[in-house]
Amino acid sequence: MACTEARLSRFKNKFRDPAKLREKRIAMCVKLRKDQKNEHIMKRRKITLSSLPDEEALSDDSPFKEQISCASIEDIVRDVNSDCILLQIRGCQAARKLLSVERDSSINEIIIAGLLSRFVAFLSMEDEPTLQFEAAWALTNVTSGTSWHTKQVVDHGAVPAFIALLSSPMLHISEQAVWAIGNIAGDGPVYRDVLIACNAVPALLACISPDTPLGFLHNLAWTLSNLCRSKDPYLPGSVVQQMLPSLIMFLHLSDKNILSEACWAFSYLSDGENDRIEVVVRTGIIPRLIELLNHEDTCVMAPALRTVGNIVSGSDAQTQVVIDAGFLEVLPKLLRHSKSSVQKEAAWALSNIAAGPSKQIQQLINCGLFAPLVELLRSGDFKSQREAVWAVMNITIGGTVDQMIFLVRTGALEAIVHLLQVRDAKVVMVILDTINNLVMAAEKSGETEGLCRLIEELGGFAHIEMLQNHENVSVCKAASHLLDKCTEVMEHFCFYHGR
Repeated sequence: MACTEARLSRFKNKFRDPAKLREKRIAMCVKLRKDQKNEHIMKRRKITLSSLPDEEALSDDSPFKEQISCASIEDIVRDVNSDCILLQIRGCQAARKLLSVERDSSINEIIIAGLLSRFVAFLSMEDEPTLQFEAAWALTNVTSGTSWHTKQVVDHGAVPAFIALLSSPMLHISEQAVWAIGNIAGDGPVYRDVLIACNAVPALLACISPDTPLGFLHNLAWTLSNLCRSKDPYLPGSVVQQMLPSLIMFLHLSDKNILSEACWAFSYLSDGENDRIEVVVRTGIIPRLIELLNHEDTCVMAPALRTVGNIVSGSDAQTQVVIDAGFLEVLPKLLRHSKSSVQKEAAWALSNIAAGPSKQIQQLINCGLFAPLVELLRSGDFKSQREAVWAVMNITIGGTVDQMIFLVRTGALEAIVHLLQVRDAKVVMVILDTINNLVMAAEKSGETEGLCRLIEELGGFAHIEMLQNHENVSVCKAASHLLDKCTEVMEHFCFYHGR
């Protein structure tokens, strides 16, 4: 049973450690937030600037348009290094078009050609806004590359220059700077902290006003979300407090893109120990998050669910705030959602609530959550089934005997017995431990024979006997231990039936 110990120690289970009623549960089998680039990318090369004037859109009215489209790296270097403003603009335009192609080789060519220092110098040329803008765009595309590419931009002094551009009277230049800063922040905690040290956060927040276009607000929300993303180390608490009023405001807008970014930001802020979760709880946003779980677009609903899932991995009190806000009324719908990724996250959230005291387990029962949980065990995709298995396991640890009887009657035992055939040894171990917990509870209530009879009827002991030959040693030992515990009852059962 050793392979479940690490996972159990990460659940918030008071029965394992009375000194800590709940501990932060971090998924061991499934890292729900890892590699979620399709949901919420860290860097962007192609976005739409909402504030770009129509007459300057992409600068495609340039008299050099045809020349720009076919410019070589040599042409770009010559133009950027010239003393003519028009040629410099043409070179920057050609560079950012070349960099818009998602190939790191293009970025490398620009860097090796020594053009970054020129681009950074152009950022301060307030009398030449077109040149400022094109240089900012080119540098932004460089920051969309690898960490090394971002490092080159930062090392050439672009951060203070971009922060200065945030106060530009021309919105499209200011918004371009927001985009660049968002890419730098998305690279990780090192450059996030560089931005913070240069006072980027107050400058970003100063861009938010009642007159700011929605598209601009979306880019601001994305950039603030990127600042919240990294965990090693976490965003300093003082910076979080600076950002919270704006993030809360974003969360109450109707634009789905802004809502999505705000929810992602709160998901990052709530991903940690209970004191970090408490900061989010105290904002009073939980009722709003529960509302957003009904949002028609999963780009909003998914990060809202992630945030709620993080919160219910906190203390009993923090979990109860979520329950009181109506989460359990919404949860059955999420467990039956058409997208398996949503089902998985919903089951993960349920498993954390199930790791709480029997009072909260009873609330799961009262809201009819055992039925969709069993449906997921029977027919969900494997990742969702895995989370559902953990939910059942937690119920058998913290639930009362009556609650476990109800769990069995709902069909959970039959479902997990069927899953004993899966290839994942960790899941098999959890199921064996779950059955063991049920047997121990049956011993206390004098119902061991009845439970063993049911396990036998479901084909459970046949599966467990086969697991004694499993390639995983821990599974073999757990299976043998469970069979030994039930031997006397099984012999009595077999004798009773003349076997």
